[in-house]
Amino acid sequence: MDIDKSATDVVDATSPEIPQEVQEVIEVQTDLSNDPKKWYVIHVKTGYEGRVKSALEQRIKSLGVEDRVFEITIPVRETVNVKKGKKTKAMEKVFPGYVLVKMILDDDSWLVVRTTEGVTGFVGAGLKPTPISNREVDAIMRFVQQEQPKFKTKFSVGEAVKIIEGPFADFLGTIEAIDDEKGKVRVLVSIFDRETPVELDFLQVVKL
Repeated sequence: MDIDKSATDVVDATSPEIPQEVQEVIEVQTDLSNDPKKWYVIHVKTGYEGRVKSALEQRIKSLGVEDRVFEITIPVRETVNVKKGKKTKAMEKVFPGYVLVKMILDDDSWLVVRTTEGVTGFVGAGLKPTPISNREVDAIMRFVQQEQPKFKTKFSVGEAVKIIEGPFADFLGTIEAIDDEKGKVRVLVSIFDRETPVELDFLQVVKL
């Protein structure tokens, strides 16, 4: 799913009135779609994704549109951060600034979502909210549910490091390759005046 802001536009509404363009796409989708429930992407203030989700869930109940707005999802993925020789788990947003909403797009549901505090608009082609395909949604869900967490580290290829653990402790070397999925680095260590590659865990090396 390509939701780069440079490639898409966000519906900009300065009042609760439904823009004519939105009314047109609602009518077209109602006529052409057998299943009116679709996933849409809304743009929100970065860092406010959780607040927007909570506020929208409350508004859905208080305004009685549970039959038109069904699910709100913030795609997140578990990561393992390595810092100062320690691993910590964290949940990382896959698309910061975006929230997925499964809904039937009509006047009422559009207003409830669009006027929720923190929402800046719908992602779409031109001024029209455009639903994303089930294929795209499935791909996102599979990605965030992958069992193997992705490590996050500030190591880079070519960087000088010191080995602090294992048989080569206190040796100096240069990072030749990084495997983020396994949390491993391949370090070139000088042994007998020859550079020898050694595979190490992220926790076994530190930057110089």
